[in-house]
Amino acid sequence: MTEQIVFLDRDSIIADIRRPSFAHEWAEYPASSAAEAIERLRDASIAITNKVPLRAEALAALPGLKMIAVAATGTDIVDLAAARELGIVVSNIQGYAHAAVPEHTFALMLALRRQLLAYRADVEAGLWEQSPRFCLFHHPIRDLHGSRLGLLGYGDLGKQVAHLGRAFGMQVLVHTRTPTDDSNVRNVSWDELLETSDVLSLHVPLTDATRNIIGAAELARMQPSAILVNTARGGLVDEAALADALQRGVIAGAGFDVLSKEPPVPDNPLLRLRLPNFLLTPHSAWASGQAMQGLADQLIDNIESFIAGHPANRVA
Repeated sequence: MTEQIVFLDRDSIIADIRRPSFAHEWAEYPASSAAEAIERLRDASIAITNKVPLRAEALAALPGLKMIAVAATGTDIVDLAAARELGIVVSNIQGYAHAAVPEHTFALMLALRRQLLAYRADVEAGLWEQSPRFCLFHHPIRDLHGSRLGLLGYGDLGKQVAHLGRAFGMQVLVHTRTPTDDSNVRNVSWDELLETSDVLSLHVPLTDATRNIIGAAELARMQPSAILVNTARGGLVDEAALADALQRGVIAGAGFDVLSKEPPVPDNPLLRLRLPNFLLTPHSAWASGQAMQGLADQLIDNIESFIAGHPANRVA
């Protein structure tokens, strides 16, 4: 039997994607809307999607669909309950960004703790040239060494961030649904994580339970010297509350790689911020060349495993 494979948003992955080893026909589109997806998948047995949503009504209209290969870790774009009900296997990508995302997380931490944006602005404004001393130190600099790194979530990425944190000499605090038995970190309550972390980094999926888990009340409980880093999902944080907190100095800074809607809408309050203590990158933490190639290789591995009868990285 020849499988019909359709990649709905091929341009979302910059990598060489090998073709599966079994008999198949391959079709790909640079991008697809949710409405276009139904027509493009009409004859497909296997769908590949990175960010094109496949909701219950779309799945119900595709009786020939047997597998959805999500070209990402997050699966909130797929109605998993509907997929299970219809017998559609859903697999995702796991562990491919174990270096890329933690490195980006620490890039944000270091930039904020060492005030890189503020000092670059000073240099560009000519303040160093006007200085009566050999250096400038207008903005307080704080080392990572000796500080508390708080992690909300302790999956693969959280563990890698903890590993880097220990290398920097940080004390690692963890809050998870199921406490870890890792002796290198300390399990703490949500209250303690919020109130004592010098750097709070988020590493949990977006669910009904975690949506806006950081809001105005939680920000107010953090230390005024603390920074918040989010390389997980934008919806974990109330963006209006964060913008207000940064403008009022409730916390010392924030580094984000994600927003609640992507691409962002023009009125997102975080887009308007022009503060030296806020750093926003365009969901690029995962996108190193090495990570994307690893993702592409695992994507085809997942599809081949499904056809072989033992689905890998199955989430539905």
